[in-house]
Amino acid sequence: MMFSFFNNSQSHVQVDIHSHLIPGIDDGAKTLENSLELILDLKKLGYKKLITTPHISDMFPNSKENILSEFQKLKTAVEKEKIKIDLEVAAEYYADEHFDELLRRGEILSFGKEKYLLFELSYFTKPQDLESLIYEIQKAGYTPVLAHPERYTYFHNSFDNYQKLKETTDVLFQINIVSISNYYSKNIAKVAKKLINAGLVDFIGSDTHQKRHTKYLKKSFSTSIYKNIFKKNKILNKYLI
Repeated sequence: MMFSFFNNSQSHVQVDIHSHLIPGIDDGAKTLENSLELILDLKKLGYKKLITTPHISDMFPNSKENILSEFQKLKTAVEKEKIKIDLEVAAEYYADEHFDELLRRGEILSFGKEKYLLFELSYFTKPQDLESLIYEIQKAGYTPVLAHPERYTYFHNSFDNYQKLKETTDVLFQINIVSISNYYSKNIAKVAKKLINAGLVDFIGSDTHQKRHTKYLKKSFSTSIYKNIFKKNKILNKYLI
């Protein structure tokens, strides 16, 4: 049966591109034990590869060096526990002046041969010139991936905002799977479903921070709108295996 995997509440994609699994460096996993538990949960949900993406922002002033160092500790622990899953690391960049500086210096953690760069915006304040920011990312040699566009409330007043941004910049959209199950709000779920049905989604991510996320992932995988993601969009996660 074509969608039999949905009956098991498992992910249709084998690669997750958005999570916060490195312990103690942002608002994700707090301890190594917590990290291992989340990784096991994601493995049980069908993932074979996790590209974890810690925050780099004013609130979480991580550097490329400290992320790589802490990631290696996590990877060593996963290998010690004999958890059979591939782990990689990138970052989720908050679009601010510090990000501009990192971009100029080339101190970026991207993923995939296309050098995908995951970035996020303020949830409530629209950036002054988002199109220019995306252009600068592309100019620096990266492929911009906007994290969870469904969560930016200033886009909600007109769905055309999303379509126009895609058409004018070629930015890629990554939605959070848990958004479709009202994890954040009913309004965000509504926008996420509209993005899916309009064929505007390029990547899906778990954005796993804690145990509650993996519970909502399982719930989301069994929904009809999750099936529509793959019917109406070309999802790129599978090319990263």
